[in-house]
Amino acid sequence: MSSRGGWKVTCAWGSACQARAASRCCGHFQQLPCVSHTCEVEQWDSDEPIPDEELERGIAGADGLLCLLSDRVDKRLLDAAGANLKVISTLSVGVDHLALDEIKKRGIRVGYTPDVLTDTTAELAVSLLLTTCRRLPEAIAEVKKLLSSPEAGASHNPLTPCSGGWTTWKPLWMCGYGLTQSTVGIIGLGRIGQAVARRLKPFGVQRFLYTGRQPRPREAEEFQAEFVSVSQLATESDFIVVACSLTPATKELCNKDFFQKMKKTAVFVNISRGDVVNQDDLYQALAGGHIAAAGLDVTTPEPLPTNHPLLTLKNCVILPHIGSATYRTRNIMSLLAANNLLAGLRGEPMPKELKL
Repeated sequence: MSSRGGWKVTCAWGSACQARAASRCCGHFQQLPCVSHTCEVEQWDSDEPIPDEELERGIAGADGLLCLLSDRVDKRLLDAAGANLKVISTLSVGVDHLALDEIKKRGIRVGYTPDVLTDTTAELAVSLLLTTCRRLPEAIAEVKKLLSSPEAGASHNPLTPCSGGWTTWKPLWMCGYGLTQSTVGIIGLGRIGQAVARRLKPFGVQRFLYTGRQPRPREAEEFQAEFVSVSQLATESDFIVVACSLTPATKELCNKDFFQKMKKTAVFVNISRGDVVNQDDLYQALAGGHIAAAGLDVTTPEPLPTNHPLLTLKNCVILPHIGSATYRTRNIMSLLAANNLLAGLRGEPMPKELKL
């Protein structure tokens, strides 16, 4: 403990980011627990990810760590922390950035933020699916396209109003795919997978399929969802939503073989982790017309380089990992992460502890 009578805590969250969230929460913001009153806080003061060397320097001798999913907590960082480290609290539901075996070996407790981001992430998944299957980015681009663009093949006076790529109503122009009477396959019928199915059901989905480590009949009953193999789900689904955790078993689960089994009219959506998908194989499937379209909220790496081949495709919608990005949800996640940290430092039960 420090001379102030508290614990030393390293916080990888930018204080500038926290201040903006506080000012924009429209009444939802609550003060974080008084971590700074209880602890000696070493805080990274930027919205950008903390560099590895800075985190290693700041964590030396710390009792606790507040981190983000972009912070890689591996053996090297744990060695830099030293024997004092008792608690790691991550502002995420995913924990694939944490070296769990090494953390368990050292007796360090881990807090995370499940449940509170389920609804927000499911909303984003449905938004991304609809945006992708109804080709909204393409349609918006056509409305804004200048008539003098190379695609239009003509020139015009810039002072003369024109309709750009949107010329007239055409029977098959900008047609996409609808959910009514469709089959939706969900990879991972956990909290988020169920929330996605719950929101899609009113759209008139005819059939739900799901796959995972084992059948979940109680959870599946609400949607009359059928437990099937990965292969059957790929073959029979009109829409596929990936909502599973990243594990050795799911790494690159969606690969060339998977995409070749999908319908040419099928739409693929990933809201889990980028490494669940082999992105080179996905590019080939999209560019070759083996599947209709894809929507991704997660990629490998993040951020995706601007020269990545997937960004050249009109039938691929990519978002910058914003599944939980509402002011209310991020505020609740922050409160939970801070409370997890304080409870762990006090040796008390955490509100949400990952059992190792």
